[in-house]
Amino acid sequence: MPAKSLGIRLTNNVLDEQHLGQTTHQFLPELMWGVNKRLMLHAEGIANNSGTPFRFVGAGVYAKYRFYTQDQVHKHFRMAVFTRAAFNNGHVHYQELEVNGMNTGAELGLIATQLLHKQALSATVSYEQIDNNGRGNTIHLGNAFRAVNYSFSTGRLILPKSYTSYKQTNFNLMLEFLGQYQPEVGRHYVDIAPSLQFIIHSQTRVDIGYRHQLTGSMDRMATNSLMLRVEHLLFNVI
Repeated sequence: MPAKSLGIRLTNNVLDEQHLGQTTHQFLPELMWGVNKRLMLHAEGIANNSGTPFRFVGAGVYAKYRFYTQDQVHKHFRMAVFTRAAFNNGHVHYQELEVNGMNTGAELGLIATQLLHKQALSATVSYEQIDNNGRGNTIHLGNAFRAVNYSFSTGRLILPKSYTSYKQTNFNLMLEFLGQYQPEVGRHYVDIAPSLQFIIHSQTRVDIGYRHQLTGSMDRMATNSLMLRVEHLLFNVI
């Protein structure tokens, strides 16, 4: 995020929750703050209709700190650490671990990003540990409490071919591979996630993505999902 900016992000994950025979909506509204050029903070709500009427089940916080930057003309390399913590009252149905939406717990990770003109590459690795959810929703016997998450993504600027104004709409194509490994029990999954991104007036972002499991050995909330996200920034308001 740009320094001294505020933002709002609305994410809706649409999941084919086959165990319950329903389409589940996972809604994650966020408030974001670009404290300075290195630090950004998020506060997030968590709501879904997994086995219940649609309701808020928890909240979380997220922080990312960029500690290394090497900027050059039309390219840069950056590294950042991030952490996430969340509390969740929802039911614990599945073996998959996900602090961002399903579980009470915390996550600590590292991100590296390389920009080469119109192509961006990013790699992430994190350690995640969960606890029992609130209201007596406990982890089932034999399920893991810890996991290592990893991802690799690439994105390409398609339009505009050349810049003449900040008001031009950017169109990006992206592809991401995401995985999780649970060392306690040896379970894993690997997903592929193509997506479209539009950036309007350098201020409003719209993402449309699809996620599909390539391989896996754990019981999950869904192996196919659709992600819709809208984000809007307010510059120089702090």
